[in-house]
Amino acid sequence: MRNTRFVMMVAVCLLTTAICVWAETRKAGLWETTSTMTWQQSPLPGGISPPGSGEPHTIQSCITQQQFDKYGAIVPQVPGCQVTNVVVKAHSMTADMVCTGRMAGKGTLESSWNDDSHATGSIHFVGSIQIGADNKTIEWTSHSSSIFKSADCGSVKPAPSPQ
Repeated sequence: MRNTRFVMMVAVCLLTTAICVWAETRKAGLWETTSTMTWQQSPLPGGISPPGSGEPHTIQSCITQQQFDKYGAIVPQVPGCQVTNVVVKAHSMTADMVCTGRMAGKGTLESSWNDDSHATGSIHFVGSIQIGADNKTIEWTSHSSSIFKSADCGSVKPAPSPQ
């Protein structure tokens, strides 16, 4: 009976370790992200959306293992913004993006993945942006899809991690 309990306990520990290791293995390297931004409240007069709104935009990023270890996902590199309250689960992460400066406000980040080579994400941001001497209220949402391209980032340098 003691041996059975011991074997079961070891099996549970090994299974738990395997799940944790699998959940943490995201491929570091070159990732391609396509995102589409929509404005719920534009800073332009008459609710006109800024140029490029609603159009897909694709960028390549070099993501380090340290960034995946800290954030669990690809996080935006927005000047003047910090990523806080990061919660990483086996197949998803959530966080807040707090911005100060010309663009001020708070966003919520979400990302999910089913394997180590694909991810989807979204950001919803509410705040203000300084245009000339005026502060304009803004609200926007961005949805993205990312795919791993290569372990070699080539000429794409790793971006510094958000603060």
